[in-house]
Amino acid sequence: MEQTFALGEYGKHLWTRDLARKIRVRVVEGLAELAPGDVLVIDAQGVEVFDFSFANELFGKLLLELPKDHSGRFVIVEHLTAYTRENLAKALESLGLVIIERKGKKLEMLGKAHTVDQQTFNVIAQAKESITAAELKEKLGINLNAMNERLTKLTGLGLVRREKTVSGAGREQYEYRVLS
Repeated sequence: MEQTFALGEYGKHLWTRDLARKIRVRVVEGLAELAPGDVLVIDAQGVEVFDFSFANELFGKLLLELPKDHSGRFVIVEHLTAYTRENLAKALESLGLVIIERKGKKLEMLGKAHTVDQQTFNVIAQAKESITAAELKEKLGINLNAMNERLTKLTGLGLVRREKTVSGAGREQYEYRVLS
């Protein structure tokens, strides 16, 4: 299930940590209504700009709290302007965090992402269906241990879904996908 939070309802210009803190309370209430595996879309349609402190307080603290308080739920952002994207990217980079940005049907990582994590995320996002670690290993030309480390990191950051399945040979395995 996907639920949308309309950030534009709070105005075109969003400034200060105080305002972001009040909005974050509402976002967290929306997350609490979701089940593990569900997605909260923060829609920035209508927001022309928000400052670094706003982005840090709303998105940074939200993403820091997500694994402990709302494990298994996903947060993505869409309809960012050049100004909101720049301030959000800088705020997340300063905290070592990443969020998924949806641009139409394309999903991208925004924030502090290592090149290999970005590469792995892109392959998973472009897959038409779920993909296994073994399939990813082959596509990326790396060993299985390195692939599993990447997948653990991306899953822990709330960027990739991990689902237990059974292989054709009857063995338990995990498959990975991005939000779809």
